[in-house]
Amino acid sequence: MEEYKHQTINFTGQTAIVTGSSSGIGAGSAKGLAAVGANVLVNYAGNSAGAEQVVQEITQYGAGKAFAFKADVSQEADVQAMFKAAIEKWGTVDILVSNAGVQKDSPFLEMTLDKWKGLMDINLVGAFLCSREAAREFTRRGPVPYSKTLGKIVFISSVHQVIPWSGHANYASSKGGINLLMKSVAQELGPQKIRVNSICPGAIKTAINRAAWQTPEAVAKLLELIPYKRIGESCDIAKVAVWLASDESDYIHGADIFVDGGMTLYPGFSQGG
Repeated sequence: MEEYKHQTINFTGQTAIVTGSSSGIGAGSAKGLAAVGANVLVNYAGNSAGAEQVVQEITQYGAGKAFAFKADVSQEADVQAMFKAAIEKWGTVDILVSNAGVQKDSPFLEMTLDKWKGLMDINLVGAFLCSREAAREFTRRGPVPYSKTLGKIVFISSVHQVIPWSGHANYASSKGGINLLMKSVAQELGPQKIRVNSICPGAIKTAINRAAWQTPEAVAKLLELIPYKRIGESCDIAKVAVWLASDESDYIHGADIFVDGGMTLYPGFSQGG
């Protein structure tokens, strides 16, 4: 976990919930927050082994503390139980990284209602339920001496909140929804000193997109879409999540931070239209 260390940020005494953190970007964010001292609830829905592995890595590193908690973020009772568990263990919640998400790919004409609703329930309804519960806890608890803010919410969105994605209409729509959920919540909660932002990853090496980077041929094709000519790692997102949750970014609110190696520069137009 050395790649997650930070020279100036210290979250000792702060508690974070990271949804969908048994693998990929969520696991990286959990480890990144723990590496700077945070207590972290590692949320999972099905991958208990992955969640326990993340907890073990955090525990062995020795900076922050962690425990795993099973919760389906699309279910209100599960979300409330998850927050209750964190509060009972560590007193409150200071940071939410709303990361849990799935892909249920399909050509549009063949997309079933189950694929549409099943994805929306996790990606968008889950983001709503978790961020609402976090904001409720922040306002219940009130100001704290170790942070300028009442609380921090970081949504994990995607470059596909702005880049259309054929064959993934449900996924792109959910991320577009997260974009305006984030901005609307930020507008409403800013006066209470609750900071709300989004990270929009591009191509990151995770299990969800393994086919896109598993072979040299796939990597070469993917790099055509990335001007910076490398595929991202989970730690690239984690470092931004840690920074956004820290006082170092105190005047950043309602912002989308694209971490994509330039994917949103539309590299297909690099030689002219």
